[in-house]
Amino acid sequence: MTAAGPGIRKAAAVVLTVGLSAALAACGSEDGGGGDHAGHKGAPKLSVSGAYVSQPPLDDMAAGYLAVRNAGGGADELTSVTTPLASEVTLHTTKGNRMKQVSSLDVPADGRLELTSGGDHLMLTNLTHRPKVGERVSFTLHFATSDPIEIKVPVEPTTYRPKD
Repeated sequence: MTAAGPGIRKAAAVVLTVGLSAALAACGSEDGGGGDHAGHKGAPKLSVSGAYVSQPPLDDMAAGYLAVRNAGGGADELTSVTTPLASEVTLHTTKGNRMKQVSSLDVPADGRLELTSGGDHLMLTNLTHRPKVGERVSFTLHFATSDPIEIKVPVEPTTYRPKD
């Protein structure tokens, strides 16, 4: 073997290492969520199911529940919800028996955000009217990166609990 042989192998190893490092770095997402190796390009793919509003016992406040499924490889956040039924909709998280208003709720990559009675939920305040069971209410869900999603939400009895 000539003297150039080991030098060429070393240069090739350096080029390969640098190339692999660049390729691995390209797999990371800008949100810091890491790479996705299932073939997704890191974009969230959101859908909403199980949405409902409990008929409120009071005239000025109601609670809303739903599930946001993310079939994509990138995470997102629910940042706000709007509805003609209320002048304000706030996002709440519940830890133990303490409810706290938050500015957003995480929608994990390849996961779900569950808003349930007794857990994370929406609070609708300053209602335009007290909705009746069977009525359908328009909601628009706004996200950090995904386009808004518009849904029609049924009003269910106060005692309603969805089946899994």
